[in-house]
Amino acid sequence: MADANKCSINIVTGFLGSGKTTLLGDVLSDAAYAGTSVIINEYGEAGLDHRLIRRIEERTTLLAGGCVCCNRREDLITELNDMLNAHQSGKLPLDRVVIETTGLADPAPILFSILTHPILIHHYRVETVTACLDAVNGETHLTGNPESVKQIAAADKVIITKTDISTPEKVKRLRSRVARINPTAQILKSIRGHIPASVLWNTRPSMPPRPVILPNLLLNETNSDGHATSIRSMSLQFTEPLDWLAFGIWLSMLLQKHGEKMFRVKGIVDVGEGGPIVLNGVQHIIHPPRHLEDWKGYETRASQIVFIMRDIEPGQIMESLFAFQSLIGAKPEISEINMNPFV
Repeated sequence: MADANKCSINIVTGFLGSGKTTLLGDVLSDAAYAGTSVIINEYGEAGLDHRLIRRIEERTTLLAGGCVCCNRREDLITELNDMLNAHQSGKLPLDRVVIETTGLADPAPILFSILTHPILIHHYRVETVTACLDAVNGETHLTGNPESVKQIAAADKVIITKTDISTPEKVKRLRSRVARINPTAQILKSIRGHIPASVLWNTRPSMPPRPVILPNLLLNETNSDGHATSIRSMSLQFTEPLDWLAFGIWLSMLLQKHGEKMFRVKGIVDVGEGGPIVLNGVQHIIHPPRHLEDWKGYETRASQIVFIMRDIEPGQIMESLFAFQSLIGAKPEISEINMNPFV
C-alpha cells in the first residue's frame, strides 16, 4: 500500500513533566483533527493523562501499568490492530494516530514494533517523532537521564516547552544543546503549551545547514562540566552520488553490529536519479526509504548523512563506508565533515 493511503502515526515523547499532555490537549482541540485517535501510555496503574484530553476522550485509549517501549509493546500492537479493524468496519474515523509515551520511554522499541509488524507496516506509517523538552528543567534532564537524550536523538521535531516561565538565556542554551545532540531536528518553542498543529505535523524532509569543515577531527572532547563524553553527532556531505545497493548493505551491517549505540541515522541520499532518497533510522531500525521525485526545496544536489552515536569513533564509520563503496569502484568524494560532541 502506498504511503499516501496509510494512516499516519505521530509519536510524542519527552521526559517526565515536559508538557506532552498539555501540548496534545491544545493541538487536538482543533476540529480539523476530529479523525485523530490517541494512545496514551502511563507508567502507573492509575492513569490520569487520558482524562486531561477531554474533547477526544471517546477516541483516547490508556495503556497503564507499564511502558510501551518494554513490557507493554504487545498491548500497543493490539490496540493499533483494534483501531484498524474498527476503521475498516466503519466504526471509527481514522486519519491519524497519536501515541504519547511515558516520560521514561525510549522511542526506538516503539518504532521497531510498528515498522517490523507484518500487518501494521502495510496500514500505518510513522510520520514524525516529536520530543517535548522542559525549558526550566531540560538541562538537568539531559545531564542526568539517558532516556532524555535518547528521546531528543530520535526526534524529528523538538518542542521546547514552558518558555514563558523560563529565561531567554536558558532557552538559548537548551536550543544549542539540542542542536548538538540532534542536528537534524527542527527545534520549535511553545508558550503555555500552544503550538500550531500545522507546524507540529508538517513532515517535509529537512536536513541541518551545510556542515562546517573542521581542520582537525577531535574525538576526545569534553562536555561543559569537564567530563569526557561518549555521544557524538557526525554529518557527512558527498559531492558524488552514492551507490544505493552498496550503501544499503553497508548500513544494514553497521546497524546489525552497533544498533543500540547508533541513536539516529538521517540522510538525503543522491543515488543519481531524478530525486533523492530520504533515509531515517533510529538505532537498529530503518524506516522504509522515501523516494522523492525531485530536489525542489533543497539548496544543493548532494548527499548529506547525519549519525548520532554513542561509544563509536566517527572515523571508524567513515573508514568502513569508504572501504565498502570502494569494493565496487564507487568510492564517493567527501566534501565536508562536521563532528560534534554532546555538550
